[in-house]
Formats: sequence, C-alpha cells, structure tokens
Amino acid sequence: MNHEDPVLPHTEGRVRHLTLNRPRALNALNHAMVRLLADALDAAENDDAVVAVLLTGAGERGLCAGGDIRAVRDDALAGGSTSLDFWRDEYLLNARIARFSKPYVALMDGIVMGGGVGVSAHGSVRIVTERSRIAMPETGIGFVPDVGGTYLLSAAPGELGTHLALTGEPVGAADALLCGLADHFVPADGLAALVAALAECATSEAVDATVERHARRAPGGVLAAHRDWIDSCYAADTVEEIVDRLTGHEDPAAKQAGATILAKAPTSLKVTLESVRRARRLGSLEAVLDQEYRVSTAAFAGPDLVEGVRAQIVDKDRDPHWNPAELSQVTDEDVARHFAALGDRELGLAPLPEAG
Repeated sequence: MNHEDPVLPHTEGRVRHLTLNRPRALNALNHAMVRLLADALDAAENDDAVVAVLLTGAGERGLCAGGDIRAVRDDALAGGSTSLDFWRDEYLLNARIARFSKPYVALMDGIVMGGGVGVSAHGSVRIVTERSRIAMPETGIGFVPDVGGTYLLSAAPGELGTHLALTGEPVGAADALLCGLADHFVPADGLAALVAALAECATSEAVDATVERHARRAPGGVLAAHRDWIDSCYAADTVEEIVDRLTGHEDPAAKQAGATILAKAPTSLKVTLESVRRARRLGSLEAVLDQEYRVSTAAFAGPDLVEGVRAQIVDKDRDPHWNPAELSQVTDEDVARHFAALGDRELGLAPLPEAG
C-alpha cells in the first residue's frame, strides 16, 4: 500500500477498510478514486474472508467534500468531456454501493457533501457523529443534486428533501437521521472503539449488532420544529411560489430560507425542483441516476456551472453572475432540455419504459 494513493485499502479482522486519501482537498473525489473504489468493492464482494466494507476519510475535517468540481470547470472551459466519463463511472459506483451484498459501513464524520453523500448515503450502515455536516449544495454552484441525491431527498419525509435540495443547507446528525440520510449516531470519540469492535465481527449479523451496541441517541436537530412551514411552503408547484410562500411567512427561519434560495442559480433551482419531483415518481435509484446523468450532461454544457465554481471555489468572490439571472427568465423549455434523452450516451442503468 502506497500511502500517497488516493484510496487506501487495508483489512482488519474480516472488515475491508477503504480510506479516501486526499485530506488537503477534503478527500474530494476524482476519477481515479471512483475506479479504485469500484475495483475494491468487486474484490471485497468476491472474497469470502471479507464480511463487510468500512468507508472512512483521511484527515480531521470530514469524509468527503464532494467531486473535484475545479477539475470539472477546467474541463468545461477546455471544451472537454472527461467530466461526463467521470460522472458515468461515479453514478455506476453509487448504484453499486446501494446493491452491495455485504454490509457497507460509512463513517459520515465531519463534512459530507455532494459526491461524498453518493459514496456513503447509499450504503447499508450509515453512521453520523456530532461533527457531521451533510449537504447537497449544488444549486449554489450552478449545478443540480446528483449521485443519487435527488433519489435520497425525494424520499425524505414531507418536503424536507425539497428544502435541502433548493437551499443546499447542511444538516447535522439528528436531521440526517430524520431525513433518511443516515441510520445511526455514534459520538466521534466512540468511533475508534466501534472500528476496533467491527474487526472482531465474523458475520454480517455481528456487524449490525455491533453498530447497534455502539449507537447512541443523537443530539437534537432543527428541522422537526420547522416541519409545518417547510411542508406547506415547499408543496407549491413552482420555485417562484415556494419563494413567495417562504418570504411571506411569519417564521424568520422561513424568510431566511427564501433569501437563501434567491441567491442560488435560477436555472439550477428550477431543474432541481423538477428533478426531485420526478425522482419521487421514478421510484428506483437506477432510474433516478439515469435521469441525473441527463441533467448533469445538460448542466455541463450550460454557463452557470463554470461561473458558479469560479465564484465559490476559484476566485472566491461569492458573486456569481447567473445566466439567466432571474427565475422569471428561466423558461419551461430551459428546464425540459435537461431531461432530454441522450440516445447512445445514456447511462442505461434502468430499462427504458416501453412505448405505448
């Protein structure tokens, strides 16, 4: 094992550890990491000596801050298409994780955003701590929640997922549990003991029992107390109406949510709302990932992703100039083109519906 490798595999007992190893980049995913993870899962699934996989992140800041969006911007500016290849393999990996036949334990400690959600929240055993900050913040960079994020958010109770998708706001442990993004809370200072105990497990059942034994009650969250205005405001048919309901609500938190949404990319907002609503009807993760690949491909060709990454990551002036600049300027046709079929470039995880 080369300690400079971006994914570090090793085995403790009968648990295969996979450590994301780009701590200076907060373990942001690149194409090499996606391929290494896919290969590692294949090896683990075919190894009878392995009873579970454990995903962790190197460093003290978090599991994974998402995909390497600076590289995506560079690719778009150069007129390339390597980002589309990256997303294809990444989404295939997300589906692979969801269908992995052995316990897939993800320690979602610290920052877990975007692609980090994709490699953790589709796992069968998802653990959060008091340090967890989980988000799909794509509308703030001119993109749309992907990596199966719209599938996860569409399944959250009421309109909680719509709220998180449009605002991009991070949630802590209790709210991640409420929204179905995690399964167990383990205090950060208890993770080492949990990992050590997992090494003693000889069966899948023992893995589940061990996690249950180390789990504790999560500290209180914030979303449950806001369900009334979240469910009523976000039930509107359009982003404009959602914003009107939020900004006109008497609760200051609702007003703040409305202001937060208005700072995001207008096209991304409308496509995100449509994506979440469609995801609810599609039903399967595979079908949603196919949809997300169409949406990502269209967003890659648009102006807002390049501009959003510039404003948030490259220049860090936090002053993006979206195009179109206003929600009212984003047409139904603008939204619809993000869902257009890609022909022979489809991701193709789910069978296409029969004609007629």
